[in-house]
Amino acid sequence: MIGILTVKLVKTHDLSPKHNYIIGSHPHGIFSYGVFINFATEASGFARIFPSITPFLGTLEGIFWIPIVREYVMSMGICPVSELALEYLLTKKGSGNAVTIVVGGAAEALLCRPGASTILLKNRKGFVKLALKTGAYLVPSYSFGENEVHNQETFPEGTWLRFFQKIIQGALKKALGINLCTFHGRGLTHGSWGLLPFNRPINTVVGEPLPIPKIKMPNKETVDEYHALYISALRKLFDQHKVEYGLPETQELTII
Repeated sequence: MIGILTVKLVKTHDLSPKHNYIIGSHPHGIFSYGVFINFATEASGFARIFPSITPFLGTLEGIFWIPIVREYVMSMGICPVSELALEYLLTKKGSGNAVTIVVGGAAEALLCRPGASTILLKNRKGFVKLALKTGAYLVPSYSFGENEVHNQETFPEGTWLRFFQKIIQGALKKALGINLCTFHGRGLTHGSWGLLPFNRPINTVVGEPLPIPKIKMPNKETVDEYHALYISALRKLFDQHKVEYGLPETQELTII
């Protein structure tokens, strides 16, 4: 992806190696270029920006059912986004570990389009509960430009194209947990149509760690409390950096 996309990792606060972290990543986009390049490779210099922190990236379990792909992603520190796998990384491997989760998941991919800043988070609380159970600090992050690198097509309701689109999307979602997006980008020549991403910059801004107490069995009220604190921190991060990375001052982060 180097030479096609300009991807940058932006640090706002240090991450101490004395703690473990769950980094919430938003938005998903079509392919999550920002989160993959920044947290699963050294292309943007993660080890230099966050020294003594070991990154892991959680992804769909269905990916690990695909031969060769499974071995490839595991070699890059990518793990299933399951409670068992994530809890192991946050409790059995010492400190200084950072697990990144694309909180909105595959469903959020259907919301992405240029100019949009809508994310699925209102009822996504599992990552907060996991943080409380393990004592991992929560860290918000937002990839500005992630929604700009492809155009997504949603066919009008009531048409045959929309009918078949829903059938295919439903089948893939059930089989692999993947939402198939109908999208396009640029081709190999200037001005041509294709599937390559548009050359728009993606800037992944990592916010301030939110200290989390370790509670073996957190109740709903406690989960809700820290979920609200996380949302507040994410909104603050978004508002502080949106103009710098190409969004208008009036743009709001929409959480559904």
